[in-house]
Amino acid sequence: MTIETAVMQQSEAKRWATVAIVIGCGIGAALQVGKVPIAASMLQQSLGIDLAAVGTIAGIFAVLGLVGSVPAGVVIAAVGTRRVLLCGLAAITLGAGSGALAPQLAVLLASRMLEGLGFLLVMVAAPALLDRVVDVSARDVTMAVWSCVMPFGIALALVAGPIFDGWRTIWWASAAFVAVLFILAGLIVPEVASRTGAARSGLMREATALAQRRTPALLMVLFALYSLMFFALFSFLPIVLTERLGVSSQGAGGLSALAAAGNVVGNLAAGHLLARGVSRNLLIAVAAFVMGASALGIFLPVLGGWGAFWLCLLFSAIGGLIPATLLATAPAAARSAAMVPVMMGLLMTGSNFGQVTGPIAVGAVVSAWGWSAACVMVVAAAILAGLAAWMLARGDHNSVSEARDPA
Repeated sequence: MTIETAVMQQSEAKRWATVAIVIGCGIGAALQVGKVPIAASMLQQSLGIDLAAVGTIAGIFAVLGLVGSVPAGVVIAAVGTRRVLLCGLAAITLGAGSGALAPQLAVLLASRMLEGLGFLLVMVAAPALLDRVVDVSARDVTMAVWSCVMPFGIALALVAGPIFDGWRTIWWASAAFVAVLFILAGLIVPEVASRTGAARSGLMREATALAQRRTPALLMVLFALYSLMFFALFSFLPIVLTERLGVSSQGAGGLSALAAAGNVVGNLAAGHLLARGVSRNLLIAVAAFVMGASALGIFLPVLGGWGAFWLCLLFSAIGGLIPATLLATAPAAARSAAMVPVMMGLLMTGSNFGQVTGPIAVGAVVSAWGWSAACVMVVAAAILAGLAAWMLARGDHNSVSEARDPA
């Protein structure tokens, strides 16, 4: 083996170690989302709150992302992905730790805001870093794998949550997990320069122009609608399964984790289908239709408990086509490597909108009118997603990816 070959192999090994750690950071961030559904009953008993308040605990996590995702992308483009990633991990650790000590609901909500800030920074910085680390030829597959971090992190929380004896212990464990990731990222993840070496000046102006273009705006709207549908169900799925199936909290957690893990199937399938040239607009439209139709059977009392659970699996698995497709499209929609973090910020703005509105709205309507009312919101979002996918398709100009065309 020549010295050059050894150096290349060492560089390749470091590259994939970086990819693994960055994906792990995404899972650690997503864990903070999944811990609320599995701890919902514990929170109700410990703090004396109703489902609407539980929905607020879940939804307030993403409030900062509504206004901060694009500025976060601009900051990342200016100061570097590694530093922002580490800051995000630190914020999550501090937020989860302070939440574990919260004496009342108001303090817990404030700690969730800090966790949400960290989540925002990680989820914008990490895919931008991956885009710069991997070859362009591996982008679709890498982004498909990255899109698995949310369902995988949620599933991990749902499986592990019932092991602990209280919600505070869950919060401590989540803080410790992210603290370990902070150490690993600090040791292994390098700072990666933009491929274009773009100047820092004018970034906000470029970001504003990007947000005003047709394709980035539609991608953001689609991510918002997907996120709203997903979190409208999964923020309360353990409670739904406990009521419909009469299983224990541990059993509901395991079944909910299985349903969340089904989303990974769709994520990975999207990467494969996109690589084979399947239209992304078709994937999004079909997935939105299936999610809306499944919601009718899940929330309306037309099927037995197990029938509703199988629809949850279908809802999650087919729905997974949407985020992977959007994430794979985003780098090309940015039109320059310097704008990739900003494009990811736009997607996170949409994602956070869904994370905020989904749990809070469902918690409120279910408390007022019961579970059947929840399907109205999901079906409406599915119809709007189909319309947005059609609008995206209309912008195609005999190109495989409209995202590469000026809009």
